[in-house]
Amino acid sequence: ECAGALGVSLDSRQVDAFRRYLELLCEWNQRFNLTAITDPQEVLVKHFLDSLTCAAAVDLSAQRVLIDVGTGAGFPGLVLKIAAPHLEVRLLDAVQKRLNFLERVAQELGLTGVTTLHARAEDAAAAPGQLSRRKSPAPAPAVSLREAADVVTARAVARLNVLAEWTLPLARVGGRVVAMKGPQIEEEVAEAARAIELLGGGEPEVRSFRLPPDIGRSLVIIPKVHATPRKYPRPPGTARKSPL
Repeated sequence: ECAGALGVSLDSRQVDAFRRYLELLCEWNQRFNLTAITDPQEVLVKHFLDSLTCAAAVDLSAQRVLIDVGTGAGFPGLVLKIAAPHLEVRLLDAVQKRLNFLERVAQELGLTGVTTLHARAEDAAAAPGQLSRRKSPAPAPAVSLREAADVVTARAVARLNVLAEWTLPLARVGGRVVAMKGPQIEEEVAEAARAIELLGGGEPEVRSFRLPPDIGRSLVIIPKVHATPRKYPRPPGTARKSPL
């Protein structure tokens, strides 16, 4: 019902998939920390419904490839795969245990077109020839994802001026980045203006949502209007230490 209120339609099979996803999340969370939110009702709202705001803000039916940066327990990437089964989804994370969980969920739910990638975003989006000169704690991806996605998502990963460097290089020209944020986002958007422009992004659009009972959320939607210069993203850790 809440998804319907957002304009996202779910059939009975999709609802059943979310039910099983919730069960697996609770089971695996007892062995290692996937989420600090453990109450099932809170998971439904603060993880599943929160992730579905992306489907409310972007017409996913017109998209083909989605990359979720810092996917964690699959929010929002795996949730959006359930909501839009046609998507080719790449779940990117630097922690293998999280990806093991996501592979199990995808297998249990019979999801196809889901790929997990154990790598840092800076390496996954590196220009040809750049990656060989880097040393990264996570393994290098077998295939570059640079400018490969129609939609790049990220939730609660970093401030926007840092996140832009991790995500915009992954989006194709004509694609977009969807950054999931809290309710007060104006200062962060202004702070990231220079980085967004340098990385090939256009004017951001902010969409606001209210989750029950009264939780504020914002989505910052950044169009990719120009190719990202080859020197970005910089090596892992650089964006945090020296934001653009």
